[in-house]
Amino acid sequence: MITAGVDVGSLSADAVVLNDGKVAGYSVVNTGADMRRAATQSYNQALEQAGLEHSDVGMVVSTGYGRSSVPFASKAVTEITCHGKGARFLFPGASTIIDIGGQDSKVIEVGGLGKVVDFVMNDRCAAGTGRFLEVMAQALEVDLGDMGEVSLKHKHDVVISSTCTVFAESEVISLLASGYSREEILNGIHQAIASRVYALGMKLRIRDEVVLTGGVVKNIAVARALEKRLGMKLKTPPEPQIVGALGAALHARSLVDHS
Repeated sequence: MITAGVDVGSLSADAVVLNDGKVAGYSVVNTGADMRRAATQSYNQALEQAGLEHSDVGMVVSTGYGRSSVPFASKAVTEITCHGKGARFLFPGASTIIDIGGQDSKVIEVGGLGKVVDFVMNDRCAAGTGRFLEVMAQALEVDLGDMGEVSLKHKHDVVISSTCTVFAESEVISLLASGYSREEILNGIHQAIASRVYALGMKLRIRDEVVLTGGVVKNIAVARALEKRLGMKLKTPPEPQIVGALGAALHARSLVDHS
């Protein structure tokens, strides 16, 4: 059986193709200004990687911020549900999922078979999200992909006290003017994200094993800062951006099984 999932977020559109319960192909592309185009491109690339055609796929489920922008999907499902399914598939012992995406961050508690028990979400403020990192990267003139490695070279701790992205950017500029290094400021930024997500997670019962998902957790400094805050080792998939799309493909499979 072949199914697919497409997760359209504010920064990336991700697609996963499953063949008999195994990932046959996946793709991550920038969303840009046209969500429909990005969803189609990602899906086509995942199919090409899997060596399959559109006609081979039994069902496609969409998820994410732009899930309604996927014209070829048979059903749209919330990203909360899909992240739970995807994380539990990759880590059968997972009980908590921390997802940090481009425009929001979520902490999800899951039970058996990845069923969502409870969740909390920050979708009203950019602090603690990929957008927050983008703004700080521009202010510090650092490549977004290099922020984690650069910050690990810091020698002294710097506290970023502002929880608002606009005020935090002003604070970063003031710290630069005061002579603090980019490494020190970047470390402060990553600690601020970890604090924000930690505060969000404390509204739930965080239990081991905890899985990190979303593009932001590719930043090694964010992952380490969260581990320090939570006092436990966290699990990260090889490709944390596709967990939602994987969950959507798994949901499609369950729908086909019960049809």
